[in-house]
Amino acid sequence: MVRQMREMIKEGALGKIHKVDARYYQGWINTIIHDKEKRSSVWRLDPKKAGISSCMGDIGVHAFNLIEYTTGLKINSLLCDFNYLYEDNQMDVDGTVLIRMGDHVKGVIRGSQVATGEENGLAIRIYGEKAAFVWEQERPNFLYKLSDTEPVQIYKPGHAYNSKLSLDGTKLPPGHPEGIFDSMANIYLGAARAIRGEDYNDGEFPTMLDGVRGLNFIEATVQSNKEGNVWVNME
Repeated sequence: MVRQMREMIKEGALGKIHKVDARYYQGWINTIIHDKEKRSSVWRLDPKKAGISSCMGDIGVHAFNLIEYTTGLKINSLLCDFNYLYEDNQMDVDGTVLIRMGDHVKGVIRGSQVATGEENGLAIRIYGEKAAFVWEQERPNFLYKLSDTEPVQIYKPGHAYNSKLSLDGTKLPPGHPEGIFDSMANIYLGAARAIRGEDYNDGEFPTMLDGVRGLNFIEATVQSNKEGNVWVNME
């Protein structure tokens, strides 16, 4: 349904986008971070092993990718505020990022690994002048379209009303849940088409540029937080 959302946005279903709210909440580090011995020994919180970021580098970047993939917009600048919870912890375990995609297109990315009780709460809300979309990874079969003038509409996978890109990634009849492994297979299929020189949709798989932008996002969030929560340009 992420593919369906992307295609409908390209066709103008939301009109001009003005706000995006994406989050990725997990809670697994919550059982580690409050124990001094544990937080000093787990590799995820060791910058020598995990790199410059934990929360944004691990899961916040997925929310970043989801925004750019679905909206077709690029994040131009950001302002980030990390939470480390303890003075002796060197890695972010929670963070909030304000984003700008244009003069009047703004939003927020929220990531946390200490959101108690959360599992893999990746979700996005995209608001436009005509309508809005809501999608959550833990309930992936439901894409909600909101409006000020009409009842809520619910789109589900496998139906003929969905786009070709969405249907091409659907392997089962409507009503049967598909798993995250199926989404991986869809990416591999698109990449294989490109390698074979066949026609493909540019929304079938991420490119090297998408990966580089993800790395730039992580570095920009770390820079923004380190410099006192200032705006950092991504371009």
